[in-house]
Amino acid sequence: MKAIIQQKYGPPEEVLELREMKIPQAGAGEVLVRVVAAPVAGDDWHLVRGLPLAARPVLGLRRPRNRVPGLELAGRVMAVGEGVDRFRPGDEVCGWCRGAFAEYAAVAAKNLVPKPQKLTFGQAAALPISGFTALQALRDRGDVRPGQQVLINGAAGGVGTMAVQIARALGAEITGVCGARNSGLVRSLGAVKVIDYAVEDFTRGGRRWELIVDMIGNHTLAALRRALAPRGILVMVGARGGPWFMGTDRWLKAIALSPFIDQRLRPLVHQDRLDDLEHLWKLAEEGRLTPVIDRNYPLAAAAEAIRSLESRLARGKVIIETGTGHG
Repeated sequence: MKAIIQQKYGPPEEVLELREMKIPQAGAGEVLVRVVAAPVAGDDWHLVRGLPLAARPVLGLRRPRNRVPGLELAGRVMAVGEGVDRFRPGDEVCGWCRGAFAEYAAVAAKNLVPKPQKLTFGQAAALPISGFTALQALRDRGDVRPGQQVLINGAAGGVGTMAVQIARALGAEITGVCGARNSGLVRSLGAVKVIDYAVEDFTRGGRRWELIVDMIGNHTLAALRRALAPRGILVMVGARGGPWFMGTDRWLKAIALSPFIDQRLRPLVHQDRLDDLEHLWKLAEEGRLTPVIDRNYPLAAAAEAIRSLESRLARGKVIIETGTGHG
């Protein structure tokens, strides 16, 4: 099979290669999936560059522990391993894994759900990681309630577009922050108000929100607290900063400050959970959650796909297609 191989850290065009390798076997509890689509997540470009540097003991000190990138997929089951009775060959599935930037991947059956019928393969592949992040930011860390005033900073990105739809499903009143070209998209997803970040700084307008979900990390804690209600909640998803911590040191400051103020400042590191993927599946089947796809790339152009996400200009998700099936 063809797969993207990475044997060192660095710029994607320098370290990613398309190579032939053996098709993996489905072990006990696993299924072999013929990959149709695999999204590029924010984690992917971090992993390609080996960032943040402080995480190298986990990622691999000198080279990545996982030679094949890609963390989520959608495709068709080709074979099932011992002990798997939830799926059979021919089933269409989506979920999370390691090594999705390939034509085949061996995936733990417990990490998969049936592909929602209302979604394309590309949309289904985009559900897990961005969906986990958006759902857990709003429901678990944000304690969102019906009628609550919620601001989503970075509303047009892969996680942001999910968050707007999930917040709407949870009954919140949403303000989305994005660029002018994406304002129509964000409104169509459920935002009642859209702020163009190039024209207005939401942290200086005098308005306060009960919940702010920050996908970008482009404002200081002090600025975000100005826009937060006196007893509001700030959920920090995205971060920007130097190569050692990439802005996550700001999370440590928030954790240290939070016990001494009425506002609650909460970083989020998402958890991969089957029950949450099943919840996202239900929202998709009900027509209340449809991942937004920015652009599709062939497997051979994985480096270009990662670059497009790294530029932070993508709206919604960037998808890699293996050329099998129809995304």
